[in-house]
Amino acid sequence: MTEHLKEHPEEQLLADGYRKYHGSAFDVYYHKDICIHSGKCVRGNPTVFEVGRRPWVIPDNGQKEQVAQVIQSCPSGALKFIQRGEN
Repeated sequence: MTEHLKEHPEEQLLADGYRKYHGSAFDVYYHKDICIHSGKCVRGNPTVFEVGRRPWVIPDNGQKEQVAQVIQSCPSGALKFIQRGEN
């Protein structure tokens, strides 16, 4: 990874095909082609992650720490998290 990409993780995620879901304090990124549909996200926080809703990810429906924990439990790496001010 180049220095530019280390300093701009959002740009890297978007270039890699992740879709951004904007929140007021943090953003969630999702890559549909990486997802293995384990369901850990929807079981971990169904108010943030709900497949029957559009958009299916609403970051502001959850607390930052709890959403970060759910994203870290994603077995495929299809979900990423960036706190505002970090990118």
